[in-house]
Amino acid sequence: MTTRFGRTAHWLGAGIIALSAAAHADTSLLNVSYDVTRELYKDINAGFIADYQKKTGETVSIKQSHGASSAQALSVLQGLQADVVTMNQPNDIDLLAQQGHLVPADWRARLPDASAPYTTTMVFLVRKGNPKHIKDWDDLAKPGVQVVIANPKTSGNGRYAYLAAWGYRKQQGASDAQALDFERALLKNVPVLDSGGRGATTTFTQRGIGDVLVTFENEVALIDSGVGAKDFEAVYPSVSLLAEPPVSIVDKVVDKRDTRKVAQAYLDYLYTPAAQEIIARHHLRPRDASVLAKHASEFKPIKTFTVEQVFGNWQKAQAAHFADGGTFDQIVVDRN
Repeated sequence: MTTRFGRTAHWLGAGIIALSAAAHADTSLLNVSYDVTRELYKDINAGFIADYQKKTGETVSIKQSHGASSAQALSVLQGLQADVVTMNQPNDIDLLAQQGHLVPADWRARLPDASAPYTTTMVFLVRKGNPKHIKDWDDLAKPGVQVVIANPKTSGNGRYAYLAAWGYRKQQGASDAQALDFERALLKNVPVLDSGGRGATTTFTQRGIGDVLVTFENEVALIDSGVGAKDFEAVYPSVSLLAEPPVSIVDKVVDKRDTRKVAQAYLDYLYTPAAQEIIARHHLRPRDASVLAKHASEFKPIKTFTVEQVFGNWQKAQAAHFADGGTFDQIVVDRN
């Protein structure tokens, strides 16, 4: 016969078991990222899941969302429940701070290196043998050369390409008017503007459009070292723009979903030697000096400049070049 106290003990035991099960239930994260990091984060996620389980005994699952960087930021602003964002330029996270108040204004200060765990730069991919003899940015503006870039209005990849070309001319002592003329000549050679970097790669490599693709170094290296190596080759310009892709927790989402602890651990993991090794294997330049030194032969030396050095900061670059009525819009109107 079960007494009243026996039944109470049974209920308490069941409650403790239920609470314990809930505490160890799977936690899921959504990483909303830019177009060409699919393969990178697939490997990062596997490494983090194993590392986190080893350290805590907890199981985590991570979902990925990829697309044009600015379009991804807009999706988060409009309600996509991202626990973390891993974008390719700071403006996209600033948007979440300024318009959605989803992250604090000082989000850059929360992780090392202004919350950018690796760097890359813009380089060229040409067809085997480089039939158009493309060596530097000037060659992209020559008549008869077809250039494939992503759309700067929707893609951070496209913005980096545009700003790299502008900065190249400014490094040569050009005025803003001369840099604008150079961009106008270059964009006249662009047959199609894909919404994101991976779409531009597909246009060039699979659709056979264009003589040169301008994209991130890691995307070029991925093709140049893979199955397409026999058809393409990488070309490094004399100077290019340093890209420092940033990451952040989306505070309003992690607090709502109670995932802050895991999301923070995920971003911290990006700076560990294990993750920096994965980053290097995906042809991105790691921040860890020892890991970078180990892979030094894989990264060709290239002179770079920053957005801050040429344009003041990302906000000024955005307002002058990519906001409605900016230089890019002026060129598009001229093209039409």
